[in-house]
Amino acid sequence: MARPEHKGPPQIFYDEQEARKYSRNSRIIEVQSNMAERAVELLVLPEDSPSFILDIGCGSGLSGQALSEEGHYWIGLDISEPMLKVAQEREVEGDLFLWDMGEGLGFRPGTFDGALSISALQWLCNADCTEHNPVRRLYSFFVSLYSCLARGARAVFQFYPENPDQMELITHQAMRAGFTGGVLIDYPNSSKAKKLYLCLFTGGAPVALPKALGTEDLKSEQNQISFVEARKKLKRRGKDKVPVKSRDWIIAKKERKQRQGKEVRPDSKYTGRKRKPRF
Repeated sequence: MARPEHKGPPQIFYDEQEARKYSRNSRIIEVQSNMAERAVELLVLPEDSPSFILDIGCGSGLSGQALSEEGHYWIGLDISEPMLKVAQEREVEGDLFLWDMGEGLGFRPGTFDGALSISALQWLCNADCTEHNPVRRLYSFFVSLYSCLARGARAVFQFYPENPDQMELITHQAMRAGFTGGVLIDYPNSSKAKKLYLCLFTGGAPVALPKALGTEDLKSEQNQISFVEARKKLKRRGKDKVPVKSRDWIIAKKERKQRQGKEVRPDSKYTGRKRKPRF
């Protein structure tokens, strides 16, 4: 079965017909609701007072319903207008906004006590038009999300990475934005029940990932992929960067262009040499 992301942009794929499935198909409702309840559990929200949560890619409001049932308030964003119309028909309790998360989030700093997202994050890895750059869109999204979350808050994403490279792309941009955390894998040995959750933490000391479900007979390392240490390496790597426009930087750039089949000027003793100022 082809992945939905390969069939078209989300605002086109989730048309009126597809949106209706989320309100009529009992199997879809059950799966989406279970994943939303698990995401809410991973947020570790306080039980003594309601929290204000951002639901990213809220769709027909199934994930928001899980928040409402726990007594929390929420705002939902989605790029598909038909999906939001279904959510309105279902009379969900959250406020709904038609928005592309790849454009960044325009909320004030520290607005939300947490964020969750079900089956939406992988859509940002696709370039649906010429001006879409997955790296820039992911980074813009994570930076704005980090800003609008209160310090110490969590964000949990249930997502379907297409391959390890796509997972690396997503987690790398989250690290660049300032998050710590990692990927939690529930039921890693099951082809149907296996689910991946990207758990992100803001501020404070590094937090250990929760225990995954269905891993009683496995070592904890097998179902958790933490990138706290990778973030530290990323910071150190920035200090070791070759200075821009230096000789080594120019030679490395020319080698990259050669590998791409482009023509470059041959190296000489003048490569990277600074010109003397003219008077």
